[in-house]
Order: sequence, then C-alpha cells, then structure tokens
Amino acid sequence: MDITVNADMGESVGIHRFGNDESLLEFVDTINVAGGFHAGDPTAIARIVALALSQGVTVGAHPGLPDITGFGRREMSITRDEARDLIRYQTGAVAAFVQSEGHELHHIKPHGALFGMLARDEELMDAACDVAVQYGVPIYGLAATAHERVAARRGVPFVAEYYVDLDYTDDGLVVVNRTGRVRDLEEVTARASRALTEGTTASITGTSVPVRAESFCVHSDLPNAVAVARTVRDVIVKVAV
Repeated sequence: MDITVNADMGESVGIHRFGNDESLLEFVDTINVAGGFHAGDPTAIARIVALALSQGVTVGAHPGLPDITGFGRREMSITRDEARDLIRYQTGAVAAFVQSEGHELHHIKPHGALFGMLARDEELMDAACDVAVQYGVPIYGLAATAHERVAARRGVPFVAEYYVDLDYTDDGLVVVNRTGRVRDLEEVTARASRALTEGTTASITGTSVPVRAESFCVHSDLPNAVAVARTVRDVIVKVAV
C-alpha cells in the first residue's frame, strides 16, 4: 500500500490559533480534524476542512476526551458507552462539515490520551469501532495493540501509524507528551527510515520494538512541524519507492 503522512489539525479555539495547519498541508495526504472536545470549534473545523479538501487532502475525525484545559492529553475514567458517545458526537461534527463540501469522511483517529486508552482497552476500542462501522471508515492506530486486534475482530479497516515525534514504550505504546518540542531532523530521518526498512523502533529504554508504518503522523504543534513533515516525505520517497 502507499505510505502516507497525516497530521492533527483544526485545534484552534476562538481567536486563539494553534498549530502549523496551513503550512503543513503541502506535505500531508490526510488530516485528523479535532471535534471540539479537546480543541477546535465550528469555525476552526469549517475552515480547515474546506482548505484541506480544496488542496486534495482527505479529512478524518480526531475525537478526544472533553478536556480543553489539558488538550485531551490527560486520561480520565470513562465507560464503553461514554467512549462511543464521545467519539460519535465529535465524528458527526467533522463529518457534517466534510459533507457540506461535497466529500465523505475519510477515517477516524482518536486523539491523545483517548488514543492511548483505546490502545490498551479492548472494550473502549470496541466503542470506537461502533462509530467506524456507522460511517464505513477505517481507524488509524498502533499495530499489535487493541487498536488493531479489535478492528480486525470487528471487520473495520485499520491503518497502522508510526510516530517520528513521540517516544515508544517497551510494549509498543506511545508516550503522550503534554506539549510538543523541536525534533532533530537527523533523528527523524533515522527513525522513519528504520520503521520502513526494519519495521522496528527504539523504545525509551533502548529496546527494539516492532512497528508498522502505513501512515506517518506529524503533530502540528511541534515548533518545527513543517520541517519534520518535509523530512518524513523525503524519506518515504527515497525508501518506500
């Protein structure tokens, strides 16, 4: 399959702008648009959806926990039904704006702490699959975790992501940082190349962890997000052709 680059966008709120959305669109294939719970608002959603689609970039939903103060990067205790309703509500919002532009929703990718919770908890991941089935779209997530296991069991198409801008634990999960930081481009090149050629990455303890990179995620809040995305794109062109 083609290796893609995706990025989280539409995370501005009101007059407060966030991320490198416009500049990143040149280097990504698809975006994950916040649904208003961890970030984003109707105007932010409408703006980035229209801009992305006008440039041939597909749009997925990026539902998170209801925690604007913590940017959805703090875990909370929720039930399966609560998870389903949170994801359905936000996915429906993004899908409505996508449909208003004459397109269909491309995928669902959970955000931040919710992403990590679903990677560990099959019951919560089942809730996400309920919504994916409703919209007939794939889910983006981590290979060899509850993301992939439950999606396979439910017959939901799955796209395995790799993160060049997050650290990995020994069990193949990502470490969700509260804020983005500058990433060294040589390190980005090395990590992206290793993921594609060897199917592994180094964990925070130095352990070799198996990964699968069907789509590379670049977070828009990195100070050098555009340079990181450009670097990843260059690696894909050199290695994956």
